[in-house]
Amino acid sequence: MADSSFDIVSKLDRQEVDNALNQAAKEVANRFDFRNVDAGIKWSGETIEIQGNTEERANAVLDVLKDKLVKRGISLKSIDPGEPKASGKIYKLGVALKEGISQENAKKISKIIRDEGPKGVKAQIQGEELRVSSKKKDDLQTVINLLKGQDLDVALQFVNYR
Repeated sequence: MADSSFDIVSKLDRQEVDNALNQAAKEVANRFDFRNVDAGIKWSGETIEIQGNTEERANAVLDVLKDKLVKRGISLKSIDPGEPKASGKIYKLGVALKEGISQENAKKISKIIRDEGPKGVKAQIQGEELRVSSKKKDDLQTVINLLKGQDLDVALQFVNYR
């Protein structure tokens, strides 16, 4: 009997991120506390750029974005907000999007599977993803539940379950 397997990845649904950003931009444009304060949010290449007339306003816009991302099912572990920096009269804040599992995190996840997972489960690092395989499908379910319970600093998705 062939081994069953699945892949562990960390990917973002760009369309959902874009929808969350557009919703946040609409809320910032319409909210009373953001009127006449140069607050805004937009794409800047591959990052999201937030601006406000004070650090607090820029952080408030970031909170609106985080709220919209959570409502759209995107983990906050997949964004990396910077610190607000003064740029003339405006404070700008860049939010980088994180995709892929770094080698360091892949090794950490692989070690968790080896140490705490069922016997006979193998994890292989393949670039920015991991392939987990086992003879028993129940063991794979156990590994998925084990990883969901861990506090890792990367958002994980489980795909290609076969």
